[in-house]
Amino acid sequence: MSRDEFTQLIKENEGILFKVSSIYADDTESRKDLYQEMVLQLWRSYPSFKGDSKWSTWMYRIALNTAITHMRTSTKHKVLDPLDHSIFDLTEQDNSDLEERLIMLYEQIKTLNRLEKAIILLFLEDKSHAEISQITGLTTSNVGTRISRIKSKLKQKMQH
Repeated sequence: MSRDEFTQLIKENEGILFKVSSIYADDTESRKDLYQEMVLQLWRSYPSFKGDSKWSTWMYRIALNTAITHMRTSTKHKVLDPLDHSIFDLTEQDNSDLEERLIMLYEQIKTLNRLEKAIILLFLEDKSHAEISQITGLTTSNVGTRISRIKSKLKQKMQH
C-alpha cells in the first residue's frame, strides 16, 4: 500500500485514535502528543499489516499498545484535570442530563487501569468479544468476564 492509501485509512479511522488518546491522556497537549505517536507507530508498523484482520482491529491494537507504552514511559506525573467537554461532541444540546452522565462515565473510565480502559473502550465501540480478544490478546471468555466486572465497577462508581 502507498503513503496515500495509508493517509486515507488514517483519515477514515481517526475516531479510533481520538478516542484512545482522549481516554489515555489527561490534557490537550498530551492528547496531541499521543495522537501523533500513535500515527507514527502505525506508519512504522504499516508494512507488517497483512490483512489477516480488519484494518480497524489492527489499528486499535497498535493504538492501545502505543498508549499503554506512552503512559509507562511518561516521566510526568500530573494531577488529573477535568475532562475537556468538547471531546464528547454531543449533538443533542437539549439533553443536559445525558451529557452530564456521559461526562461522569468518561471520568470514571479514566480511573480504570490500562487494560480495563482498553476493554471498555472497545466494548463501547460495539466490538465483539472475539474482536476485543484479538486486539488485547486475552481469551474470548476472559474478555466476557472482564467486561462484566468492569461494568459492575463502573456502575458502583457512578452510583456514588
